[in-house]
Amino acid sequence: MEFNIGIDAVVFDMDGVLLDTERVSEQAWITASREIGSGDAEEMYASCVGMTEPMIRASIERRIGKKAADDFFAGWNREFDKIIAEDGVPVMPYAGEALENLRGKFRLALASSTRGELVRKQLGDAGLLDFFEVVVSGDMVGKGKPDPEIYRTACNFLNLPPEKCAAVEDSPNGIMSAYSAGLKPVMIPDRIKPDEETGRLLWKLFPSLRDLCMFLLQGVC
Repeated sequence: MEFNIGIDAVVFDMDGVLLDTERVSEQAWITASREIGSGDAEEMYASCVGMTEPMIRASIERRIGKKAADDFFAGWNREFDKIIAEDGVPVMPYAGEALENLRGKFRLALASSTRGELVRKQLGDAGLLDFFEVVVSGDMVGKGKPDPEIYRTACNFLNLPPEKCAAVEDSPNGIMSAYSAGLKPVMIPDRIKPDEETGRLLWKLFPSLRDLCMFLLQGVC
């Protein structure tokens, strides 16, 4: 299906784009960091957004050592699960509406660094899983974002060239991954605003999913 916008598919990140889990994750991260007496929690978190869990663990172990990292991850996961159990999976504004409006006009895929079991559970609980023709999770690739493998894999499953796909991301690591894979990177900032280097990689920058939807559908959304 050919559109004047120049793309046939939209590949979404999950955390921070469709689900407001980055806010929950950062809150849990800061709590866990304080429990082990680690400083620079916000800077450490920002550097890891978009990475797979093994990549995050390796980064934290390099900073604080294996024992402290083990204690940190136990606290992080415990606090994250507690918040989700109390409040449910938070959905980003206009996520469901955007996917509903785009379905049938563009092919929809997901490329998330989160492990597959959790991706399917959280998207399923939020009522968003069935929108996606293709789901690629962090445990399906050898290298996580900012490496381009996850987006190349999504394009392979779609059987589309990368230049016919837009990638919707909220983090510099995700934008670098999509850009390096040859997709058209779109950023909707969440916890991290684009710096000058990230800005040079963008195809488009939007404040919300609704603005993205209106652009893709030429104002009809």
